Amino acid sequence: MPLLIILLLCSAVFTVKADDAALRILNNQLQLLALLPEGQEFAEDLRSMSRGDLNLQLELREGIEQDIAYFWKRHGVPLTFNTLPPDADSLSRALALEPQGDDYLATSSRIRYLIWLAERHQWPRLDPGGWLRPGDSHLLIPTIARRLYWLGDLGETPGNDKLYSPQLVSAVEAFQSRHGLKTDAIIGPDTLRWLNTEPLQRARMLAGNFVARTVYKQQLGKRYLLVNIPAFELTLVDDNQVQLRSRVIVGKPYRQTPLLSSEITNIVLNPTWTVPRGILRRDLLPQIRKDGEYLQQRHFNVYDYQGNKVEESAEAWQKEASGRFPYRLVQQPGADNALGRYKFHFSNGFNVYLHDTPDKHLFAKANRALSSGCIRVDKVEELASWMANNLVRDKRSWQRMQSDYQTTQWFAFEQRLPVHLVYWTAWIDEWERTQFRSDIYQLSPGVKVATQAQMRLDTEWANKPEPRLGGEAHLLGP
Repeated sequence: MPLLIILLLCSAVFTVKADDAALRILNNQLQLLALLPEGQEFAEDLRSMSRGDLNLQLELREGIEQDIAYFWKRHGVPLTFNTLPPDADSLSRALALEPQGDDYLATSSRIRYLIWLAERHQWPRLDPGGWLRPGDSHLLIPTIARRLYWLGDLGETPGNDKLYSPQLVSAVEAFQSRHGLKTDAIIGPDTLRWLNTEPLQRARMLAGNFVARTVYKQQLGKRYLLVNIPAFELTLVDDNQVQLRSRVIVGKPYRQTPLLSSEITNIVLNPTWTVPRGILRRDLLPQIRKDGEYLQQRHFNVYDYQGNKVEESAEAWQKEASGRFPYRLVQQPGADNALGRYKFHFSNGFNVYLHDTPDKHLFAKANRALSSGCIRVDKVEELASWMANNLVRDKRSWQRMQSDYQTTQWFAFEQRLPVHLVYWTAWIDEWERTQFRSDIYQLSPGVKVATQAQMRLDTEWANKPEPRLGGEAHLLGP
């Protein structure tokens, strides 16, 4: 056979293989995008691709490429696809349509597996009729073991043993850890709810949150602090490297921590706490009515609306607390101050901030939606130390005041630290484990996070003048 014919045949085979690979890559992304609430167009593209032979799929390819490119452009995510030369081959075009994120391939792969799992296995609701503990026997144990095996938490193929075995204990604890639950191996309501979450619903959560994260990450620089509210976790990044991770406490479902972007401009050492009127009414006045000594015991100063300090007997305060109580309370620095040793101030329209807390035991809870909107930081000493070393302007005064636990002092930064409060309930972590968290504020799907309205609000408040130092009477409670 002449050499030219051989070369032409080889070229044709390579082209077919490249086209086939390109179609698979496009199909993988279509599967992800079709799971979004606005993904009907991509679902139709998937159906069209599945109905046709290779030639028809190749005819549809260009339109699908433009649909995907437009989707990411509309969400502000740059693609290398937009810089390709006109004669780029199909495989290069398909690869260039993939969003440039470390977690895209892992997320796409997991979504495909979950879709496969949904198609292959039934997922009926399990109801054991009570809590299951290690050592228990139950008819549903084999089914639970199979689900844990399919979801990757049980390493070996399960049998039909109805005993809650030590091997299953380890798998349940791994499952609980991946879902932000208390790792006690007890299969109670929260663990059961996640075991009953169908694979397709998991795939939808991953897809929606992946898009939300990818969109949001476009605004992140090399240095920032990020709090993922439903994960109850803070991450500090500098030069694109994680410097600190910490557990946090966030707002209760009826006193939610807001979603926002701002910049931390100050750290306050030994802060006072001016109690917001809402917290005063809901939380403190009932305490004062019970015990008139509460104000003195917790080191609160009382002021009238003209700024005059007011002193009364315990009995008088109990009586005042039963009325309209025309006073404001300011808690002095100290071990029992609600803000603890540090407060991290950033401008925002919700009057929230990050701070320390005297109630350290609460960080051991799995569900840490416990505050009135502000964010309490577990590793607050490490965070304050990093800021002192990297951001605080007056380092000499900072060092001098480390033994002073009573004097309130605001410290300005040489550079502002971007802070982002986000809401992501599903992701692939750095060890390629699929993480899920409860939708504590009922904000799903995750793509609600990065709305244009929120971005406009963030910009509006970022441009407002800084409040006067020490003026905390308007701040929302911790």
